[in-house]
Amino acid sequence: MESYLLAQHRSWLDFLMDALIEGGVVKRLDLAINDMVGILDIPELTEKCNHEECISVFRSFKSYRSGELVRSHEQDRYGMGNTLYVGSLKSEVYFCIYEKDYEQYVKYDIPIEDTKIKNRFEIRLKNERAYHAVRDLLTYHDAERTAFSIINRYMRFADSEVDKRRSEWKTNERWAYFIGSDRGRLKLTTKPEPYTLTRTLNWISRQVAPTWKVLEQIDCTNGTTYLKDILDHTKLTEHHKKLIEQQTTSTEEIITEQEE
Repeated sequence: MESYLLAQHRSWLDFLMDALIEGGVVKRLDLAINDMVGILDIPELTEKCNHEECISVFRSFKSYRSGELVRSHEQDRYGMGNTLYVGSLKSEVYFCIYEKDYEQYVKYDIPIEDTKIKNRFEIRLKNERAYHAVRDLLTYHDAERTAFSIINRYMRFADSEVDKRRSEWKTNERWAYFIGSDRGRLKLTTKPEPYTLTRTLNWISRQVAPTWKVLEQIDCTNGTTYLKDILDHTKLTEHHKKLIEQQTTSTEEIITEQEE
């Protein structure tokens, strides 16, 4: 799919926007953060969960040592190394943190010290949560912002402090370094709103207009007809025709039709 998009000079964001405009439904979305230098220590994070130093809206966590993953959970379970799940695997949002270097060693016989990615933090979203994450991606065009804002909303690791409530415990220094400063908190449960013509125009302005202007100038200079050819060969779907009808029908015409 990615090769196809590259051949069409389109990004995953272009694809997601097209899917939503066409009335597509987002059933699953995974966002992955690659830890290239070993900031995350999965056994240490697991111990923090055991000592209630994971302050989270999730009520459960599960951890597996190398080779111990439950078979029904993962396609590549045999090679994921130490793994920590935060949240229920049956819920619409949960996190999976695992040793990617061990996976590369098992699958491709790459020495652990030579692997580029040490750990991987995956945000796994379904249904409504996935939809709102896509909305945020399309609004800000910043996958890093979306991913870390979700993590920041649902979980943080802290260091226990005597005589203080858990909510007041100071964030663990290593975790603070991983999560970064000034991160927002993205809620994934607000009521969805349908995409409007305004949103479509905003997307065209950001994604299509620059390329359109380039082709326009090329046509003007070289006497070519790239833009005309594109428009002549573009086919409208029923969804597009309905959108045109909605935007070109006057209020008076709608009232007249209803009276008839």
